[in-house]
Formats: sequence, structure tokens, C-alpha cells
Amino acid sequence: MAESGGTGRAKGPKRYAVRAVLDGFFFVYAGLAALWLAWLVLTESFIQGWWGVLFFLVFWVLLAYLVLPRFHRILTTLYVPDYFIGRTRTSDGLLGDPVNLAMDGTEAQLRAALAEAGWTPADDVTLASSLRIIGSTLSRRSYDEAPVSPLYLFGRKQDFAYQQEVAGNPAKRHHVRFWRTPPDWRLPGGVRVDWLAAGTFDRAVGFSLFTLQITHKIDADTDVERDHIVRTLDAVPGTTVRVIEGFASGYHARNGGGDTIRTDGDLPIVDLDGVAVGAPVESSAGVASDGAAA
Repeated sequence: MAESGGTGRAKGPKRYAVRAVLDGFFFVYAGLAALWLAWLVLTESFIQGWWGVLFFLVFWVLLAYLVLPRFHRILTTLYVPDYFIGRTRTSDGLLGDPVNLAMDGTEAQLRAALAEAGWTPADDVTLASSLRIIGSTLSRRSYDEAPVSPLYLFGRKQDFAYQQEVAGNPAKRHHVRFWRTPPDWRLPGGVRVDWLAAGTFDRAVGFSLFTLQITHKIDADTDVERDHIVRTLDAVPGTTVRVIEGFASGYHARNGGGDTIRTDGDLPIVDLDGVAVGAPVESSAGVASDGAAA
């Protein structure tokens, strides 16, 4: 009986190892297949005359939105650490913008403080919002709620994002993404915070250095944007700010779009516990405005 039980326990890890190998094989195979497809389209473009322009456009789409993201996902699973290092990650697994802010307080207090400070919540990324920001950028029409691309922390994309458009130009904006920290999670050094955030300034629209996708390009000095966000929130009644100096070593690097970033490594923590949140307004039917029964 003892031998039978031991044999049964050994089957689980073995089956798991087989699944892992198969998953890895098909993951890599899909990347190679995407690369081969892009190569076929590129070579075909040289023998199609003027139709080659269309084939080359298809090649760029395949390369930028299928092949390169797939290969980045393959490679970053090997060399990018899967734990908190003060950087976000892109959907392709590349290191993204630096985590340069922290907050203490509830979501209601955070949203109330951002609204009081003049920040606008960004729309979710959908087909409609993506088409709208493309049209707004080309026509230079204002789009205060323009979506921001997803970045990942704790294995999930931002909970929400806020922004401030500059001079009615959707290509330039202040923006900041927020993640709620996991329960009982602490920063390196043991400090407990409720939210982490990554704030950067979009200066223009261009091509990603690593994927060739069309994306916003950020200003290199991320500390300027960090300090701008802190100043706007510090002006809200009920907030206080403390700074962990030298939280990370100052560094120069690149984000997932290939843009240069530099920071001194300080981490401001905005305490929102004193921010007043407005009570729900009751309707004449006796139901609170948030939809809950009064």
C-alpha cells in the first residue's frame, strides 16, 4: 500500500512537467510561425509592383502587432524578474514605466482627491475609444478622457488611470496609472501602502523602438511628472506627503516603448486619510445615488 501511494504522488508533477513542456513548445512555435508569415508577406511585396505598398503595410502590421510582441513575450519570460522591482511591465512582458508614487487611503478618497486636483479619469481601451483617440490625434481635437495603454503590476493591469490633457492636444498629456496593492503586501523595507502608481508625461505620438507599434512617447525626466502629480494632490485639503528618499537607486533606462527614462529613485507617499468624501445624494424615491437602498 505504501508503494502504491508513493507512485500516485509522483504522477502529478510528471504530468505538470509534460504540460509545461508542451505549453512552451507551442508558445515558441506560434512565434516562429508568425515570423515566417511576416517574411512571406515581405518577400511577396517585392514582386507585386504598386501592390507591394499594400503588402509592405500588411508586413508592418504583422511584425509590429504579432511577431515582435510574441517574441518579446517569449524572451521576457526568461530574463525579466517576476517580482516587484519598482517597474511596471507591458502586455508584451517588457519593463515599462517606473513605479514612482504611493498612496494611503480608500479608492473613494483617491478618486475624490484626483477630481479636486483637476484630474480626469481615462476611458477604458475599447475599439470605439481607440478609434476616437486616433481621430482626435490626427485632427488635434481635444479628448480629455482618452484611454491609456495597459501596464501590469502584481500580474494585472492598472485598476484605473487619470490624466490631464495639455492645451487641448491629445498627443500631450499628464497621466498616471494606479494599482491597489495585495492584502498584507509591503514595499521593500516593510512600509505598507494601499496604492502604487506610475506617472509619466506624454510628449508626442511616435513608433515604439522595440515593437514598431504606434504609441505615445514619454518625457525622459519622470521625476518632473511625479512631482507635478504630488503638487496637485498636496493642494487638496486633507492630504499629507512624506518621501522615502533613495527608495531605489537613481538610474537611466528605457521603458517598454524604448523611451529613455531617468529618476532619482525617491518615492513620495501621499496620505489621503484626511480627504473628505461626499455622502451619496438621495433621490425623492429614497434610493441613494449609487444605486443602494437608502
